Amino acid sequence: MIICSRNRGTSKKSEYKFRLLIDDAHGFGSMGPTGGGADEAQGCQDEVDLYFSTFVKSMGSIGAFIAGPKKVLTYLRYNVRSQIFAKSLPMIIVEGMIKRMEMLKTMPELRENLWHIVNRLQNGLREKGFDIGTTNSPVTPVYMKGDVPEATAMVTDLRENYNIFCSIVVYPVIPKGQIIFRIIPTAAHTDEDTDITLKAFEETKKKLDAGEYRVEQIPDMADIGKAMIGEM
Repeated sequence: MIICSRNRGTSKKSEYKFRLLIDDAHGFGSMGPTGGGADEAQGCQDEVDLYFSTFVKSMGSIGAFIAGPKKVLTYLRYNVRSQIFAKSLPMIIVEGMIKRMEMLKTMPELRENLWHIVNRLQNGLREKGFDIGTTNSPVTPVYMKGDVPEATAMVTDLRENYNIFCSIVVYPVIPKGQIIFRIIPTAAHTDEDTDITLKAFEETKKKLDAGEYRVEQIPDMADIGKAMIGEM
């Protein structure tokens, strides 16, 4: 996606008089020559009016931030109702994220390895026939057919038997009968990790298609708890 293009020295933004707001949850820390985000990758950082991102993805932490003109940020501080009386991030979290920012600036080899792993994983999934859409960030969606119980059973199988954690997106976020498994590679992963992940998805996809994850009725967790207590 081109978020800001230039023509003969004049940007589209100045030509059409609009403000550019970017929600860059997947780009911050990973895209661009220095990890500055999608706007840095596309060469239009100077055109951005308000920049949103999260510390959850590339920073591996909690919280989020907004960067922009001081007047706008002051207005938001006093008018965004959900944030009124909200607590600031714990100092230990802030210190950790400052260190991560230093690593982004001084250790480009981490980002290089991240993209090596990302490309290896995404190309491998495509070669095996998986639908991962048109993603161009490290966050890798895998689209499949199934219902909530099947998605839950499959993600549990991946976690318990293959040592792979991934989150799932199901109805009502997406239409019924569809599942999105979200894989997030990191700079700490290796080629071996990628091969294990590809093999795991290949095997669990076969189970999904064969109906091995289908359940007629979701068990009552309260009854399961009572049974477990009774066995103790």
